[in-house]
Formats: sequence, C-alpha cells, structure tokens
Amino acid sequence: MVSLAQTAVERAKRVRLIIFDVDGVLTDGGIYIGTEGELFKAFHCRDGMGITLARKAGLKTAIITGRTSRQVAHRAGELHIDAVHQGCMDKRAAYRELKEQFDVTDAEVAYVGDDLIDLPTMLQCGFPAAVADASEEVREAAAYVARFPGGHGAVRDVIEYILKAQGRWQETIASFYDVTGEADTKPTNGLAQ
Repeated sequence: MVSLAQTAVERAKRVRLIIFDVDGVLTDGGIYIGTEGELFKAFHCRDGMGITLARKAGLKTAIITGRTSRQVAHRAGELHIDAVHQGCMDKRAAYRELKEQFDVTDAEVAYVGDDLIDLPTMLQCGFPAAVADASEEVREAAAYVARFPGGHGAVRDVIEYILKAQGRWQETIASFYDVTGEADTKPTNGLAQ
C-alpha cells in the first residue's frame, strides 16, 4: 500500500488553492486575553511571506477557522488572502463553497490543520498538511508534516514544499536575488508580508 507521504510530491503538484486553519496553524494556538477582554493573536512574518510567495506564484489562498475575530480579518486583509470563513465549527460547508468559488477539485486543494476539527476537511482534500505540533491523528492523516510548529513558520514550510514540488520555487523567489541595487518597478499587486 502506498502511503500519503510517498505520494506527497505528486499530490502537491496539483495544488491550486491552499486553505489554512488559524489557531494552532497561523498562530501558536495560544489565546491571549487582555484585562478588558480584548483578544490578541501572534502571527509569524515567515508565514506571511510564504502566503505572499504562494500568491506571487498564482495560487489562491483561503482561511477556514472555527473562531471569529477581527484580528484574523485584519491579518487576512494585510496578506490579501482570497477568502476568509470564520466561525465555522463544521468546516466542510466552507470547504465546499471555496471549491465552487475557485472552481477547483478536491485534488487541487491543500489544507493545513492542527487538530481534530480539521480532520474531515483534511481527509477530503488532495494535499492534507499538518503543523509539527498537530495532534497525532492529524499528523497521521497528513501527506506532509511541516518541520515547524504552528505559528512558527509551519505555513511557510508547507508553501515551500508545494512550490518546490511544482517546480516553481526558484522562479517565485528570483526577484530576491536581484543585486543590481535598482528598485523593482513592477507592480506587486499589493503583496505583503
């Protein structure tokens, strides 16, 4: 029997849409509450750069998260994430909507998760990925397990894996090797870190 890990590269080659959970994936999973009840979330810049690189390579990005927060909406806006679904305790409905919105099949979707609530979507998508500190069940369901824990560069690691599998990594990062000292005058389409 061929394992998910053995077919990971082939699965990653098909990805056109990458969906992320938030708490425990884009963040470290901690919930920080101030004295006035305000919520704080820490996002990692390398994950932001990874999402920017995915968009630069032409991949669509989306969020499906069980919680609802202004911080997620703000960060998604900064990164120009294509679609955001918050407050989804059953993530399958949002997943179906995203497939329709972006006209993709299960095989063309990557989903990055960390806990049991992510399993139904991970088991349906073509390229399920987990952060390093995901629950055991989620790691076992993943075609690829990131080298880093959630909120610490795991998303960037997954995106690099996908772009390298697709043979698009070098062309995507080529602009960072410009040593001429001249400013790149090409529009960035609002890409941000």
